[in-house]
Amino acid sequence: MSGSSESQRGFLSRRGFFRWASSLAASLGAAPLVSSAKTLSSPTASSDGEDYYAKLGVPTIINAAGTYTTLTAACMPPEVLAAVQKAALHPVRLHELQQKAGEYIARRLRCEGAVVTSGASGAISLATAACLQYANNISILDIPQAIDGMKNQVIVQRAHRYEYDRAMYLCGARVSEVVTLDDYKRACGAGNAVMTNFFNAAEDEDGIAASAQIGREEWLRVAHEYKIPCHLDAAADMPPISNLWKYTGMGFDLVAFSGGKGIRGPQNAGLLLGRKILTDLAHANNNPGDGIGRGMKVAKEQIVGMVAAVDWVLSQTEVSMQGDYQKRVDLIASAVKGIRSVRTETVIPKIANHVPHLLIRFDPAVTGVTTGQIVDALRTGTPSIELNPNTGQKPNQGIPADANTLVVGVWMLQPGEDAIVGQRLREALTKKA
Repeated sequence: MSGSSESQRGFLSRRGFFRWASSLAASLGAAPLVSSAKTLSSPTASSDGEDYYAKLGVPTIINAAGTYTTLTAACMPPEVLAAVQKAALHPVRLHELQQKAGEYIARRLRCEGAVVTSGASGAISLATAACLQYANNISILDIPQAIDGMKNQVIVQRAHRYEYDRAMYLCGARVSEVVTLDDYKRACGAGNAVMTNFFNAAEDEDGIAASAQIGREEWLRVAHEYKIPCHLDAAADMPPISNLWKYTGMGFDLVAFSGGKGIRGPQNAGLLLGRKILTDLAHANNNPGDGIGRGMKVAKEQIVGMVAAVDWVLSQTEVSMQGDYQKRVDLIASAVKGIRSVRTETVIPKIANHVPHLLIRFDPAVTGVTTGQIVDALRTGTPSIELNPNTGQKPNQGIPADANTLVVGVWMLQPGEDAIVGQRLREALTKKA
């Protein structure tokens, strides 16, 4: 089959996906998405809805990278999409929906409390606001302007500093860096900390793990000795599914997850899980109230989408999810088999995104093409394909890549796209030959 035919097949598959979801929603009793009134109907819209990507001139891509925000993260499964679609048809009282959704998710994920947030970053902000309130006994309207002179420090290991610190700064918090266990004990004993923050991905990352001298268990033990809540950023740490209750079970007081990554909910949603006394404060700071989370609005569609996504995840098994991903890896690996100098390897990253990734190693002197040329060929072709950003990079995030390694993330591929990726990779690797 030619490249254009493969492309068309992938496109039709995606159209079929959305038709299926629309049919499912209808079977559940949903009203039509478009009113029968002529004034509300578009003369160019089909029953499937108009393709606004095409209308706006934004080409769809094949995501062979992973759940990256810049690539719009994960696609929702049909069950989640149908729930979002049905939720969009009816108004409800937002506060009640937030409360009931949190209670339901908490029961399902074996923790005291839960909040649907505007992504993991929104969860970090709400966690910080909750801990500021808890430590200082202040109103939601005192954050951030009245924090000066109050307890406002968040303790973080230097090796765990990252760009998402801004989510804490929004609340008026400031960061205290520590390196050694003695540093940590002194910072906790200073009496001005409201929260400690642990970046879970740094626990096992090569290079960072060596410089991060305090592990999770010790981090928790010391903070709790000083009665300081511990927050864990576990944004991309699912799968395995059990991580959704592992960290709260370990004793972390608050844990943030991204909703649009492995959980496969809406991209602009997330979860904050933990102790009810703190998640209740996070709820108070969240929309539709007037706290720091007012602008981090989570709509009814995203809230229902996260509930449905949790239900979907818990209906899966580790074996069934990983098995499907491995089949995609194997298909792509078979497509490049036999090309001179090409070697393939399957790896599961130690840090987040714990799913099979395909490494394709090659010798540019033999193939006649470089990593950069292959990446460009895939990106500028039709359909455009994005490889994992660790392609051509030094080992990072537990992926042992190098300058002559292509990294293919398979878990965000739609049906049939693995065959297209395999064919296009073979074409790119053999073009000069």
